[in-house]
Amino acid sequence: MNSVTNKLQHKINNKTKPLGSLGKLEEIALQIGQIQNTISPELKNPTILVFAADHGLTDAGVSPFPKEVTRQMVLNFLNGGAAINVFSKQNRINLKVIDAGVDADFQNHPNLIHAKVSNGTNNILERAAMTIKECKEAMNKGAEIVEEQFNNGCNIMGFGEMGIGNTSSASLLMSKITGLSIEECTGKGTGHDNDGLKRKKEILKQAIEKYRLNGDPIEILATFGGMEIAMITGAFLKAAEMNMIIMVDGFIVTSALLVAQMINPEILSNCIFTHVSNEQGHIKMLEYLNAQPVLNLGMRLGEGTGAAVAYPIIQSAVNFLNEMASFEDAGVSNRD
Repeated sequence: MNSVTNKLQHKINNKTKPLGSLGKLEEIALQIGQIQNTISPELKNPTILVFAADHGLTDAGVSPFPKEVTRQMVLNFLNGGAAINVFSKQNRINLKVIDAGVDADFQNHPNLIHAKVSNGTNNILERAAMTIKECKEAMNKGAEIVEEQFNNGCNIMGFGEMGIGNTSSASLLMSKITGLSIEECTGKGTGHDNDGLKRKKEILKQAIEKYRLNGDPIEILATFGGMEIAMITGAFLKAAEMNMIIMVDGFIVTSALLVAQMINPEILSNCIFTHVSNEQGHIKMLEYLNAQPVLNLGMRLGEGTGAAVAYPIIQSAVNFLNEMASFEDAGVSNRD
């Protein structure tokens, strides 16, 4: 252990409580102190960025919902009506919505960031979702948006997503990176019945068998990803570079992290995995990353909702570390 880690552990152990009795909160407090290299960490201007984009693969029938729902949900976010709006407002988290590649044009709005690379991806059954150039452009835009938030004083950030068809991209990325079969990586997504799930798996098997890739993470992302997933990948990498605390959401966001950690494995030390999704592939993703989620609430909504709901727990970890009395402060006898 380095000196800060030793001091953090001593500070945690000497609070007025039995050793280890705050469980996961103690682990989070230690991690955040290590990220910030201090025994008195702070959370500043918590922010969630929701990236939205459309997917050409929806034309093949991987989702029971039309891609028009992506546009409609972006408007819902901007009108304050979605779950992520409710939880962000409740927990005083700044919320920004990014048009990463929605097949629609939006009017200016104070909470909307225009970053469209294209009006969505290609149908992967026909050709790669993006060109390498488009993929890198999306990643760079994600990085720029994070840097702007960092410069506005944010040091803890979560990412959310919206895009009809994006669980399919996440499943393809997961399968290619982890080596697990499409069957293991694919769940019902948004509203499939059993027949729909079977059809989805068949389409994704066709898609993954079409391409022979050499393991380059950018090529994998460009082939199977979405504009929003590419932007989140770039956002992850920049947030780690800025040494921010990263709140990892569910299945689709974690698929972006699978790519990001191929590029920079050190990123994982900055990540707090906020929850395990009810989407069947997510638990296997977390196992692959050796990650321990904070919450298991059976959620599978996306939008960054897992991060927003977990934020008060992260806050509690920092608050007990900074505000709870030690045995010495309180004049309470410790163990011999």
